[in-house]
Amino acid sequence: MESLLSPVILFFGLGVFAAYVRSDLAIPEALSKALSLYLMAAIGLKGGVLVAQSGFTIDLVLAAVAGLALSCLIPIGAFVLLRGFGRLDSTNAAAVAAHYGSVSVVTFITGNEILSDDGMPPAGYMIAVLAIMETPAIIIGLMLARRDPGVRTEAGGDLLRETLFNGSVLLLTGSFLIGLVVGKEGFASIAPVFETGFTGLLCLFLLDMGLLAAHRLRNARNLTLRLVGLAVFFPLVNGTIGCFVGAVIGLDAGTSTALGILAASASYIAVPAAMRMALPKADPGLYLTMSLAVTFPFNIIIGIPLYSMMATWMV
Repeated sequence: MESLLSPVILFFGLGVFAAYVRSDLAIPEALSKALSLYLMAAIGLKGGVLVAQSGFTIDLVLAAVAGLALSCLIPIGAFVLLRGFGRLDSTNAAAVAAHYGSVSVVTFITGNEILSDDGMPPAGYMIAVLAIMETPAIIIGLMLARRDPGVRTEAGGDLLRETLFNGSVLLLTGSFLIGLVVGKEGFASIAPVFETGFTGLLCLFLLDMGLLAAHRLRNARNLTLRLVGLAVFFPLVNGTIGCFVGAVIGLDAGTSTALGILAASASYIAVPAAMRMALPKADPGLYLTMSLAVTFPFNIIIGIPLYSMMATWMV
């Protein structure tokens, strides 16, 4: 209940409500992009500073390997269910599966903030795990699509560059490395910008995300009840697996929860850009609506506190 009544969740709910009552409330696109850049830079910096303080540990290596494995395996299971139960063709099933194998930066940032407020902050190295998990699912998704002889993927140098040097991945990784280099003392001079206002700006960003998710869901055309069910089933199962794996490899409750959140989340920034380029025949109305309008709100409102409870019990 405390998680549901946190300011970041309530602002997300306000955005959803405003969209459904057709209010003219809106966040300018330029401001939304600026907030996104700020949040990714802040979380990357803070993660790097924490790792600089604690040093590289076996937990970091184990979490990185676990994250990489989850990012490779989750799309395969998702693809099978999307083809069978979801009744999607190979192209759309592969595109959607790639989204669920990858991660949502905003879901992770929100979860990190809620967990920190609850006194169980995840380890700073989870930022590196997030960056590791972003790309493999795209590659697996394209491999799954290519299994169908009738599917042609537009792979090449542009796709590789889009995947490896995507803006969100580059900013997160770069900020993490900067935090790692400057350490706590170097970060102190910019802490007022990246710490003091972090939660307030996250509230504004989630207000915008609530508006966007509700608008996307209202305008959905090809979303069936089966696909809605899968968009809830995937985060539940993947989040449980992530928490379990975190507990098995010896991570603390907050870090295990973070791994569960990453496994449960679905990309709606990096992967859509790659899929538009590599699988132009895939329907954005399907993969964006499932990841952004269904899975994202589910994780923000229900998933994060649920994964926290599970990880605490498992650990």
